[in-house]
Amino acid sequence: MLSIKKWAKKFRKQVPVYIPILKSELLQGRTALITGGTRGLGFAIADAFLKAGAKVIITGREETSLMVARQKLVNSTGVNESFIQTAVLDLMRIEDIGTVFAQISQKNRIDILVNNAGVSNRMKFGEMSEEEYDTVMDTNLKGVYFISQTVSNYMLSSGIEGNILNISSSSGLRPATLPYTLSKWGIGAFTEGLAKKLIGYGIVVNAIAPGQAATTMINNEEDINNPRAPLNRLVTPVEVANMAVILVSDLARTIVGDTIYMTGGSGLLTLDDIDY
Repeated sequence: MLSIKKWAKKFRKQVPVYIPILKSELLQGRTALITGGTRGLGFAIADAFLKAGAKVIITGREETSLMVARQKLVNSTGVNESFIQTAVLDLMRIEDIGTVFAQISQKNRIDILVNNAGVSNRMKFGEMSEEEYDTVMDTNLKGVYFISQTVSNYMLSSGIEGNILNISSSSGLRPATLPYTLSKWGIGAFTEGLAKKLIGYGIVVNAIAPGQAATTMINNEEDINNPRAPLNRLVTPVEVANMAVILVSDLARTIVGDTIYMTGGSGLLTLDDIDY
């Protein structure tokens, strides 16, 4: 009888893997602000939201990257260009968040915020500098806190019953020695706290925590094999994007303050798939 590892090696061919794309009208008439929407998970979520009928505003730190991403979204979805807007925003510049969002909300009724923008680094504990630590924590946690405060205040003052979706990580389940891991632990707690504060006003807050995903942060987005993970492969951006559509739609109004783990078992069934 084959062991699980030998069976997986012999029979489980992970490339290519077919992931269906959710197309619907679930988000018809909605408008979403997606931070870090030029590539990776943010881009995939923007693509999925457009295919579900929403308008999107994607943010990024560079105008050129935003324009390239916007054209790619037009090409992949076939929507009118007016459905996709862009805004230059660096979440480390807290002082810019209010100004940029005021400009966005003057022309759009925002009822979905997706906190996707995030950074990491390859430094280990014992080698981390204060600057590297601050870059990760300020983007992944401090920036998320303040843009969520700005958008939720806007929703409350406008009487909007919307959604805030935080993109967390399986790192939020792991022992924490790195700023990235610490930031994702923080996102988990912030998701619960913000959900408790806002649900009485009809604003639903949840999070998705992917495992290692097939994005440029991890690999080249082509090879999704990951023999150290229980699923034996990486999570794909489309899988995360499909779940994002569901969580901000009316299908999931009773899911409140929760984190949906899409890790393929990483961080849940094993902690030994990465080095600490």
